Amino acid sequence: MGLDKKITAIGFIGTGVMGKSMARHLLDAGFELFVYNRSKEKAEELLAKGAKWAVSPGELAKKADVIISIVGYPQDVEEVYLGKDGVVVNAKEGTYLIDMTTSTPSLAEKIYHAAKSKGLKALDAPVSGGDIGARDAKLAIMAGGDEEDFREMKQIFDLLGTNVVYQGPAGSGQHTKMCNQIAIASNMIGVTEAIVYAKKAGLNPETVLKSISTGAAGSWSLSNLAPRMVKGDFEPGFFIKHFIKDMKIALEEAKRMDMEVPGLSLAESLYEKLSRDGEENSGTQALYKYWK
Repeated sequence: MGLDKKITAIGFIGTGVMGKSMARHLLDAGFELFVYNRSKEKAEELLAKGAKWAVSPGELAKKADVIISIVGYPQDVEEVYLGKDGVVVNAKEGTYLIDMTTSTPSLAEKIYHAAKSKGLKALDAPVSGGDIGARDAKLAIMAGGDEEDFREMKQIFDLLGTNVVYQGPAGSGQHTKMCNQIAIASNMIGVTEAIVYAKKAGLNPETVLKSISTGAAGSWSLSNLAPRMVKGDFEPGFFIKHFIKDMKIALEEAKRMDMEVPGLSLAESLYEKLSRDGEENSGTQALYKYWK
């Protein structure tokens, strides 16, 4: 049974680079939408389109039947859900909580159990696809939690992404996102090295991309981020500072599992250097600047 848009209110927390586009899709679908962001100006575009402002996560939670968040760091997620004026203590029984931030699997499990004790239903559902995927509603969404809750929320997920997969119990979505980030980390090194090599060899990088993007070397990063490198466009579709956060989570989880991750470790060290050089708010394609 689908959600009735006439009586279902959605609360959205985090209207940054990706969240703003995701929230807009929900508005366009006809849902009543409440929004909260630490800086209200980042929500002004949504407010102009009909969204309603909430002054805190707690106030938003009292008004919404489904609450979605995509914020910066695990500590932000914990404050939003488990803080004194957070979601869990203020949400109505039966409310669905969907955290789409890339966060730690252990925190996803903690929120799940806290929610369940209050009669709430929590899913961890991080996403991949960056600003383009969010804008075009073509995100990959990897979900953890109770499968019945996932099925109930599938209608909403389908408004935001085209590859929506249930991965398993609480924390499974976050573990899957770590697999995603590990794959991207080493790939970004290869993509960047290829562009630098093409330039040093006297080739036209744009022409090179026409040949290699559709072959065995093809990847999302090669198709979407390499052209930005070539153009010198380092605006964030995904912030370096957030990618470093994700890689640190993956490194910690790998260490806990006694697993070596040399590719991930190298990528994290390169991005850390860029961050120290003042590039933390650039997009991940600014890895190109390491070779400049």
